[in-house]
Amino acid sequence: MMKTEVTNHVVRNTMTLAHRNLLKTVHDPDSLSDVVVQPIIFTLLFGYLFGGAIAGSVHAYLPMLVPGILVQSILNAASGSGQQLRTDINSGVFDRFKTLPISPLAPLAGQLVGDVLRLLVSGVMALLTATMMGWRSTASFPAVVAALLLAIFIGWSISWVFALVGLLAKDAEMIGSLSMIIILVMTFLSNAFIPTRTLPRLMQTLVKLNPVSMAVTAIRGLMGTGTWGIDASVVLVSGGVLMLAFVPLTMWAYRRLR
Repeated sequence: MMKTEVTNHVVRNTMTLAHRNLLKTVHDPDSLSDVVVQPIIFTLLFGYLFGGAIAGSVHAYLPMLVPGILVQSILNAASGSGQQLRTDINSGVFDRFKTLPISPLAPLAGQLVGDVLRLLVSGVMALLTATMMGWRSTASFPAVVAALLLAIFIGWSISWVFALVGLLAKDAEMIGSLSMIIILVMTFLSNAFIPTRTLPRLMQTLVKLNPVSMAVTAIRGLMGTGTWGIDASVVLVSGGVLMLAFVPLTMWAYRRLR
């Protein structure tokens, strides 16, 4: 019974702090932009700007664009994890948490649980914007949901990487800027927005080795044919391996703060 009470206490603390982190996102213009505004802007901008040049029309371009925009939106939202953690640490909020009768793991767990909901909102905003532009998946609705969940899983596994960076780095603004640069380079140096057959051979090799390309290919397959292929399995396993590597490291860095 005592063990159950402790578990319930941890869960309540975690959900309370997850709710706090979501409220921070709503009231912070930069965080809100990453989660809500950027998916809308990039979907509209890329669709109408590149659609005619790459595929002949916006409607013809959307099946290629939507998986790439979905992955990019999820990664942008995931990158906020480290910046939010470092902001709380530098502002002294984490010191305040230490004096409260809450689970020691709740501040970190609340951040990462809140990240799942942030990733969900970001992905849904990208898909809704594309739908309003005329995109329709040729696969079934469950296949689209599976693609969205796969993207969220990958984004959440990467959130642990950004959380580790937030715990180790000292400057929240530097974390945000560096994360944005990395994400932009990885997404544009991938198959997210363009057909790779027109690229030079060296660039094609780099694109194929890019993890973002693997995720986009897997999601594109799910949304196009509705089947769970080998690419999706590879992405799922890769996310699991990433978490096996970075969850212990993040926990180690977090315990150092306490």
